[in-house]
Amino acid sequence: MGNKGTKTKEKILKQAYRLFAEKGFKAVTMTDICEKTGLSRGGLYRYYSGTEQIFSDILSEEYVIADRIERKESASVILEDMLDAIKSEIMDKELSLSLAIYEYASLGNGDFFTEINNRAKKRWISLLDYGIETNEFKAADTEQITDLILYYYQGLRMWSRVISFDEQVAENYVKTVKQLLLGSC
Repeated sequence: MGNKGTKTKEKILKQAYRLFAEKGFKAVTMTDICEKTGLSRGGLYRYYSGTEQIFSDILSEEYVIADRIERKESASVILEDMLDAIKSEIMDKELSLSLAIYEYASLGNGDFFTEINNRAKKRWISLLDYGIETNEFKAADTEQITDLILYYYQGLRMWSRVISFDEQVAENYVKTVKQLLLGSC
């Protein structure tokens, strides 16, 4: 796929993400995505066969850390970048996919979510192992800390759809993770 095709696909995913966050999974149609992106139906179908494929691609996007670890970047810097992204997501309830994820999972996509969860756990464990190896993080049970990081975050994201959090709630999440790994707040 050329540069133009890559940019078009990125545009589709970005605009569809907003629609899914706003309406949930079941209410979004390919027509909605065409209207939001300005693409014709044929243009959209050139890249995706339906909303399920688009949503699957959105959920499959990952925060890539393996390359950063391979380049020997500081584990603390990688952690800081990830926590900044998470904090922004917690505070922006309009971009929460919680409802859409629940609807998509209810269609029998449990195995897909198990795989996404497993990849996220592996990413976090690799970062924690790397940080412990470089003596940037305190020694800890990486699987236990990973579960806390992932599910604390997911709970905040889900609840942010129904109640307003002030920034302190997101900051508490960041502080908790840093205290566990760095021993600081």
